Amino acid sequence: MSYNYLVLALSWIAYFILHSVLASTKVKIYVKQVSTKFYRYYRLIYTLFATISLIFILWFQYSFKSPLLLNSLMLKYISFLLLVIPGFAIMFVSIFKYFKLLSGIRSIYLATPPAELKLNGIHKYVRHPLYLGTLLFVWGLFFIFPFLNNLIAVVAITMYVLVGIKFEEKKLVKEFGKDYTEYMKKVPGLIPKL
Repeated sequence: MSYNYLVLALSWIAYFILHSVLASTKVKIYVKQVSTKFYRYYRLIYTLFATISLIFILWFQYSFKSPLLLNSLMLKYISFLLLVIPGFAIMFVSIFKYFKLLSGIRSIYLATPPAELKLNGIHKYVRHPLYLGTLLFVWGLFFIFPFLNNLIAVVAITMYVLVGIKFEEKKLVKEFGKDYTEYMKKVPGLIPKL
């Protein structure tokens, strides 16, 4: 049984490492140099690969019995109201705003999607709303379904997001320069100012 948890943790780690490597600027530049025609569809193929890989990890995660770690009905209700609903709403707004850009669908009708720094909407309050929504949502789900396999997934996701933000910020500073550093000074990364 503990073997399953080790495989699950390693699967999440491998998924996030692969996700980061394939999203890195170096890999994108390499793919662009090797095949300019293929590069147009790189994000779309990357998104499909990431989605299919995620489905397999989640299938494995729920393919074996896992012990319950907490049992509180009140905690479930509070988590649903304070974490799951706001997290889902923030994720929905973020994904809806960037669906064409993030999914790679633009590659079907645009040769090279233009890079633009969007500072309106939810980005006026937090620099990484999708990460914030994701963390609220997954932790809320964990407190509703507090099983060991879910804890492993949530801890892995949280670590990935916190480390990933650092790398993403460096990439955004490189890409947008002073505009992004000024934005960083004014708007918090994950926790909005009240």
